[in-house]
Amino acid sequence: MKADISSQLSTETAYFTQLVADIKKGEVKIPQFQRKFVWKDDQALDLLDSIANGYPIGSLLLWKTKDKLHAARDIGVFQLPKTDDLTPTHYVLDGQQRLTVIYSCLGAPEDAPGYKAGYDLSQEEFVELKVGAVKPDVFPLRKLFNTTSLLNFRTSLLSSPNAQLLQKRLDELIAAFTQYKLPVVTLKDLTIDEVCPIFERINSSGTRLSTYDLMVAATWAEDFDLNEKVSAILTSIEAKGYGETERSTILKSVSAVHLGSIQDKALRELRNLSTAQIDALASKTEAALQHAVDALSTQFKIHSWDFLSYEAVLIVTTYIFRETKHLTAEQSARLRQWFWRASFGERYKVGGENFVSKDLENVAGYVLSGIGEADQFGSVPQPGEWGKTQFKSNVSRSRAFILALAAAAPRNLPNGMNVDVQHALSSYNKKEYHHVFPRAYLKAIGEGDSSNVLGNIVMLTSSSNKTISDNPPSKYVPPLCASLGSNCDSVFASNLLPAPSVFDYGKATYTEFLAQRGKLMTEHVTKLILG
Repeated sequence: MKADISSQLSTETAYFTQLVADIKKGEVKIPQFQRKFVWKDDQALDLLDSIANGYPIGSLLLWKTKDKLHAARDIGVFQLPKTDDLTPTHYVLDGQQRLTVIYSCLGAPEDAPGYKAGYDLSQEEFVELKVGAVKPDVFPLRKLFNTTSLLNFRTSLLSSPNAQLLQKRLDELIAAFTQYKLPVVTLKDLTIDEVCPIFERINSSGTRLSTYDLMVAATWAEDFDLNEKVSAILTSIEAKGYGETERSTILKSVSAVHLGSIQDKALRELRNLSTAQIDALASKTEAALQHAVDALSTQFKIHSWDFLSYEAVLIVTTYIFRETKHLTAEQSARLRQWFWRASFGERYKVGGENFVSKDLENVAGYVLSGIGEADQFGSVPQPGEWGKTQFKSNVSRSRAFILALAAAAPRNLPNGMNVDVQHALSSYNKKEYHHVFPRAYLKAIGEGDSSNVLGNIVMLTSSSNKTISDNPPSKYVPPLCASLGSNCDSVFASNLLPAPSVFDYGKATYTEFLAQRGKLMTEHVTKLILG
């Protein structure tokens, strides 16, 4: 059981005037790890209507701490005053969207930018205030806590034929907003590590508090921004197709290089490093990442972050290159052993950060020093498995299968020209892949459930895909062979397809095809593993 924090929790209610005053003093802020303001106009107006009717709108969860998160955002678009290091700050953990609407509509200066709302006293409804659209019976809510401006507006209503009714409605609106009490739960003096799981548990939007965002907020200094460092690292590997790598993966790589672990506890320990130490560590990680990306793109033709079977592959490869720039022939061979076995064996499918952390030294020891046996990392799929595993772009074995196809240097079936595998592997494009036995045909003969298995997928250019269309092999293979002539068998072999000279596509069943191709694919992957 975790520690009881009830003694560090307080519950009270607050008037809007009090909240607005605290925000203006800079004592209530939005931490960097919160998502940006995303509410739409109708959501804001509904909130205001609920307040006017006295409906509950939920509570605010604040974290009161003397530890400053210098990267805190202000409330919406409003620049708030800085506070000294001794003044406790209340960071909003839950209720940011509501608080932003409340401040923007009630607390911001009348002429300040940001969302503005008013109450149409005639129609009795809340409306967004547009620039230049002034109506005498629409009360701008930003006047509510400005006594002089409020009284001037109330007086102006006397010129209306319905002055008495409009003033009565205005008084009711004022009472509703000034007397409304918002429940506020405050967590006092908890560490950032203690706040993290609480935020994840209670956040009503379902937004997870990521360790990466916490680290950005906790390590920020006037002369150092972790987010900028990560951006620089991403830029350095963008040319290789890895610019879209998750920022959290970069942070895990930093932790792996420094501590040999990517567990949350290890990541948060990075906060104990000085700015200079983190800066140097980021540079070291950047160099290791660049070598890792080079190895993955050249040896395995992984030209995009999207084609990595797991993020762990990039992290582990980076760890391998943390102290070395180049691998020997023997080390490269062992790297291939680990990569193909781990990818096809779905090594990192379960276990999470704890398993990957333990595997860092294990893999590095094998690749760099030959410690251990290769089969510990996974096995080659057997021939029968290719006809059972579904082709899905987000599954490790499917991504490994695509890379294996690319490693065979495939040639277009209709013309024998080389397939541009770098283009095909730059992003997932369904037009680059084709079913050897068309799905419609297989559905018609009762084999539809197995139509999208790995054994039925071949890499083609989009133009070649259209040429083959939905014809079954019995119709399109004979003309292809006639066109390709003596190159027919070699073109089919480059796609890991049975050679037409020994396999009768005109009479073979789908089951027979999958069995024959399964043997070829297992042989091919075995050769890849052995180098």
